[in-house]
Amino acid sequence: MSILPNSVEYWAANRPDDVAFIEGDRRMTWSQLNDAANRVAHGLAARGVVSGDIVVLRTQIRIEWPILSEAIGKLRCSLLGLNWRLTPSETQYVLSNSGAQVVVCDDEDPAALKPAFEGLPIKLAVSIGAASPGFVAFSELLEASAEPALHSTGRPPLILYTSGTTGLPKGVVSVLQPGVQMDARTSEYLSDVASTRRGQPGGVSLLTLPLHHGAGPSQVWGAIQLGNPTVMMRRFDPEAALRLIAQHGVTNWTGVPTMYKRLAALPKDVLDTYDVSSIRALSVGAAPVPYELKRWIIRTFGGGVLGEGYGATEVGMISFLPPEMQELKPGSSGRPHKHVDISIRDTEGRELPRNRSGEIWIRTPVTIRSYLNGKPLGADTRDDDGYFRVGDVGMLDDDGYLFITDRAKDMIIAGGVNIYPAEIEAAILRHPDVQDVAVIGIPDDEFGEQVKAFCELKPGHETDEAAILAFCRDHLASYKRPKTLSIVDELPRNTMGKLLKRELREPYWKGRERNV
Repeated sequence: MSILPNSVEYWAANRPDDVAFIEGDRRMTWSQLNDAANRVAHGLAARGVVSGDIVVLRTQIRIEWPILSEAIGKLRCSLLGLNWRLTPSETQYVLSNSGAQVVVCDDEDPAALKPAFEGLPIKLAVSIGAASPGFVAFSELLEASAEPALHSTGRPPLILYTSGTTGLPKGVVSVLQPGVQMDARTSEYLSDVASTRRGQPGGVSLLTLPLHHGAGPSQVWGAIQLGNPTVMMRRFDPEAALRLIAQHGVTNWTGVPTMYKRLAALPKDVLDTYDVSSIRALSVGAAPVPYELKRWIIRTFGGGVLGEGYGATEVGMISFLPPEMQELKPGSSGRPHKHVDISIRDTEGRELPRNRSGEIWIRTPVTIRSYLNGKPLGADTRDDDGYFRVGDVGMLDDDGYLFITDRAKDMIIAGGVNIYPAEIEAAILRHPDVQDVAVIGIPDDEFGEQVKAFCELKPGHETDEAAILAFCRDHLASYKRPKTLSIVDELPRNTMGKLLKRELREPYWKGRERNV
């Protein structure tokens, strides 16, 4: 079988000794990556993994991820990126809903994950690092033969789980399946999106974004396409990030606003210690970016490097604000990509004119028609013309630039991570003393937003905030747990009994430039 251009196999054949990935003191060349991927693919196949299987990667940012990603591609399997912080019950739901049968994790205690497999047809569980009964060690997979060499047809289909307003996570399968003939519109759209990443051959990429979101895998695969090395950072630390930029001559980095805020909080003498002149392209996204923070980034890293992207898992990337427009269109998320249509609508679904705020509906060449193993989307989510309701509120100005002002859905974004109140509320309602609960996002200078809960107790019941917060520890991943909780006599509701979260939010967001 012929080797795909710009693939790991291609670089292994043409530039075998060039470094592909760096993590801490670990280095991996293209030939080592391809050899390891062949071994792992044969090791997985010997243990019953076959084409079409969904392989779950529940790992932090680490050098084993690209090995596994390539092995999964060689076996014609799909890759499901799963947040390593999810509890066993949250993990079990995703495994059950997706039908995945293979799980790879790097948990410190893999045994704690075993309850997630109960009652499910999991045929193989692999642990990177810690040994545990019932888990095959990743090192054992690497002991398989690398022969015969296997060839992938490109990156594996990617499955990511997102939550809707119901709070139950839903699987989104990337529309771009390897080997599928792509129509011209989709191809042009993807080329336009790729151009905004501003990667060039000879560059060096720094990866600090998790691999269970679209941006992380996209950055890894984009660097492979260019034959560029990627420096991987397992846990983000602001000074260590500057050190890596200076040490490796990093040219491209994508971060969430929280990461940039942490950099900006460093003392000036620390910032001045590191040479960041190698940076050619910085990207920021996944959460609203305060204008003052953008100005700090431009002052620190220079003009002409900062770009901002806006997208959603269900529709792909939507818009991009290039470096030259950052100060001309402050607060904007940019103009739509090629073949992306934006429709601003009122609550009745009528199109609104320019400069009027309403719900944002999006149509792209990769908009999903249904969630994984779900029914076709209803008209309230995806209309007959293929527009998807993303759940944000915003407007288009006279020049066609998009401005996002609020969220129609209740989603909270903390440190670039989407958190869904409905899921948190469902967990808190299991507490025996809680009658009703409302979860909102309140301002947080470091993370953008933090989770706050308001609880109404059942008549005659008594408990305190600490007891409910302790209860949350058993039912919610750490990043979803409320940071603060207030017990109130009565939650605000309208005449129909619907919770009025806006009334809870208002005191916290008063005087802020935007409500997200």
